[in-house]
Amino acid sequence: MSQEQSLLHRILDHASRPDPYPLYAELRRTPVWHEGDGPYVISGFTDIQELLHDPRMSSDARNLAAATGDPLAEAVEAGENGGPGADGGSEGNVSGVLPPGFLRLDPPEHDRLRRMTNRPFGPPHTPHKVDGMRAELTAAVDDLLDRIGSGADSDDVDLVGSFAYPFPVTVICRLLGVPREDEPRFHVWAEAVAASLDPDPDVPDPAARLRASHDARLALGGYLAELIEERRRRPGDDMISRLASRDGPDGPMSTMELLTTSALLLVAGHETTVNLIANGMLTLLRHPEALERLRREPAFAAPLVEELLRYEPPVQLLPQRTPLAPVEVRGTVIPPGASVWLMLAAGNRDAERFTDPERFDPDRRDLQHLGLGSGIHSCFGAPLARLEAQIALSRFATRLERPRLLADPPPYRRNAVLRGPRSLPVGCAGVRRP
Repeated sequence: MSQEQSLLHRILDHASRPDPYPLYAELRRTPVWHEGDGPYVISGFTDIQELLHDPRMSSDARNLAAATGDPLAEAVEAGENGGPGADGGSEGNVSGVLPPGFLRLDPPEHDRLRRMTNRPFGPPHTPHKVDGMRAELTAAVDDLLDRIGSGADSDDVDLVGSFAYPFPVTVICRLLGVPREDEPRFHVWAEAVAASLDPDPDVPDPAARLRASHDARLALGGYLAELIEERRRRPGDDMISRLASRDGPDGPMSTMELLTTSALLLVAGHETTVNLIANGMLTLLRHPEALERLRREPAFAAPLVEELLRYEPPVQLLPQRTPLAPVEVRGTVIPPGASVWLMLAAGNRDAERFTDPERFDPDRRDLQHLGLGSGIHSCFGAPLARLEAQIALSRFATRLERPRLLADPPPYRRNAVLRGPRSLPVGCAGVRRP
């Protein structure tokens, strides 16, 4: 194995999850890293940003499948072209794996579905939707912290299991109209779908993981199909009801489009925010001066979260892009259909773009980053994720008395794409009243 191959392998290795940043620094020494028939790996801030805005870059797995024979992409293509998972002209047919949501599509399909999804979520049609949830979000956070405070042992709390995970799940369920009590069911499916995004070279049984992802998408599709029909019969004040019942300028969503969009929002709507909040609490506990400042200055939450998105982004890399035409990056021509990996977390610490990039500094004058992507595929739920993180971290700083890490580094999730602690053991002297 060559040195370059071993570097990419080490980045993906679970043992590197607590601190992949020195490896990203090595990677940036070769702006376009490519070995053999492997992916073209891009790690510089400016190069990544330009590719995210380049219309020649495709997010559609079918374009990658044509060149690489990727089995998951081929399964998706079969599902969308009349095989298992296709709508097949029947509004009720969800007999196979769900096709990907609009994040894995190109214009014009991507643009149409994103516009339709945005109508009940944000400007210009629903301009105050997210900010109008502020009081509800704060109440949900305080309820979770009250439960921690009423526990028998506040000296050993897992802040992922008791706080960073249940908060975004509660929020996305309320937003979409998914019963919160169904979380144990869709949690298993979401985990399997998220695991399928990870290009782990050491996964023991890739075929088994592919089957698990297929089965999870199938089960999630069936669950959401029943929920959508229920919302059509008895609509409520939630996104699924509004998407299922409204016919805007782009026409109505098909049942399959509504299923895939709902699945995307349900899974992505909590997986990334869990990591953002967990990474944020860990970073604050490692930087007690920032934690104390947040306790004193509530307005500090906004720049703090932006720096967290740069310094510890919840999505570390995008491994599923491909050019539709030859694309030149730093003198290297990437051919159509080639696999391109965009290393967002490496770009966020690029010294050509940021001064002292390895330092956590919420007072940076320019907090532009790649933590929520960029271009047409930038994070759809970014306004909500920002608000959730700001409220969660502010209340964490205000209400927990003398919190301290019990394990540093904490245990991490296996996933190299969605990087965050699996658990965050913390001790504290108690929980203050709100």
